[in-house]
Amino acid sequence: MGRQGTSSARGKASASGTRTGRTPSPAVYRRRRLFVGAALLMVTAMVFGGFAVAGAFSGSSDHVSSTGSPTGGPTAAAPDASPSASPTPTPTPTPTCNQNLVTVSASTDKAAYGPGENPLFSLKVTNGGTMPCEVNIGTSQMEFLVTSGADRIFSSKDCQATSEDLVKVIAPGASETANFPWPRNRTLEGCEPIEAKPGAGGAYYIFTAKLGSRASPKAVFQLS
Repeated sequence: MGRQGTSSARGKASASGTRTGRTPSPAVYRRRRLFVGAALLMVTAMVFGGFAVAGAFSGSSDHVSSTGSPTGGPTAAAPDASPSASPTPTPTPTPTCNQNLVTVSASTDKAAYGPGENPLFSLKVTNGGTMPCEVNIGTSQMEFLVTSGADRIFSSKDCQATSEDLVKVIAPGASETANFPWPRNRTLEGCEPIEAKPGAGGAYYIFTAKLGSRASPKAVFQLS
């Protein structure tokens, strides 16, 4: 009885081992392959999907700098450190005098003249600017003019024998003076002869000094 029981148990064990080591059926292989294939597809999709998302963000960060300009493109050239030729300075123009500041004044040596006294007229040219001025003070520019109201009494130009230019440089604040003794006579343009004499008896006259287009203020004097 004991040997038969042992023998029966071994036979069951042997039969059980034989059933465990048998080759799986084709249906089982098909099910396993389908499962593995599905798992591989899911992994592949996740991997490629991850690359695609990463590429979408990395593309913007790899090619655009923080300032928005392409990092792989050309950059601005660095300034040339070598010294360049310095520009030639523009020469400062030489200051010129202001001719408008050159003035003419008239004066007489006395305010009133008695009978037989001849007035001495003075024409004074003054440079009131800050720069030296060239001024033509020749007889071609000068005129000593005497009037009485609307009556033109005398002009040094009427009978002037010669007319000459005399250009002089007048320093700032300096003056040039020309004197003319008037013999108390009348003149006409073209130096036509005239017999009349200026009135006396305390009459007042006006002396005006002229230099080119410049005219002095009036200088009033009296003849007795």
